[in-house]
Order: sequence, then structure tokens, then C-alpha cells
Amino acid sequence: MTFGPTIIRLTVTTLVLATATATAAQKTAAPPQDKAQVQAPAPVVVEEKPTPYDQRLIRLAEVLGSVHYLRNLCVKEPEDVWRRSMQALIDKETVNEAKRRERMTAAFNRGYRTFASVYTTCTQPAIVAEQRYRAEGATLASEIVARFGN
Repeated sequence: MTFGPTIIRLTVTTLVLATATATAAQKTAAPPQDKAQVQAPAPVVVEEKPTPYDQRLIRLAEVLGSVHYLRNLCVKEPEDVWRRSMQALIDKETVNEAKRRERMTAAFNRGYRTFASVYTTCTQPAIVAEQRYRAEGATLASEIVARFGN
């Protein structure tokens, strides 16, 4: 048995492939760029991982939206406490997480719009609803902190 011709063919094939690869790499290589043309690195994308309390947080956002609407409907001077509280919660919970921010904002707006479509003046049922939603919000906040807080 002679291995000479087989080894020669493999060597030649390897050289041809290496040369072809090097030539192709040179052709597809980008021309050198000026320092001014160098692009900034792409922004870091943070993977959004749902928290175990996201559903409760979404409900709390909806409750805050409802309370914000009902409180402003029934007080003489409008207050912005509930909206600002929601904004602070969103800012702390959704840093670099656009989709979570969108979900929480949508929940707040949904709660606001739900009562805006039902109550246009302050009535006794509106006052009762506001009190119940405030109690539910306090319960949700306490549960979230007690179960998932540090």
C-alpha cells in the first residue's frame, strides 16, 4: 500500500483551501476606517425577566390609576400624589426594562380610564369605590413587601 499519492492530494487540497479562504477574507474585509467613522458600540440590551410579583404589581398599578381618577373627581383641589407615586414605582421597578414599563403604564391608564368611563361626577358609589380601591392597594403593597421585599 502506498500512501504517497493520497497524502500529496490532501496536502494540495489543504493548501488550495487555505489560499482560497485567505483570498476570500481579503476581498470581504472592510477597508480601514478613519477614527471619525468608527461607530459607537450598540447599546446594551437588558434581558427582561419577569419578577414573581409582576402580576401583583400590575394590579397595584391599575388600582393606583383608579384611585388617582376617583380622588381627583371627589376632592375640591386636584392632587397628583397617586400619579407621582406610580411614576416613582415605575422608575424604580423598570430601569432599562421598556416592556415592563409599558405594561405598568398601561395598567395605570386602564384603571384611570375604567372609572373615567363610569363616573363623571362624585357620587356616593364613587366615594365607596375609591375607599375600597385604596384598601386593596394598601393590601397589595403590604403583601408585595412582606413576601418579596428585602
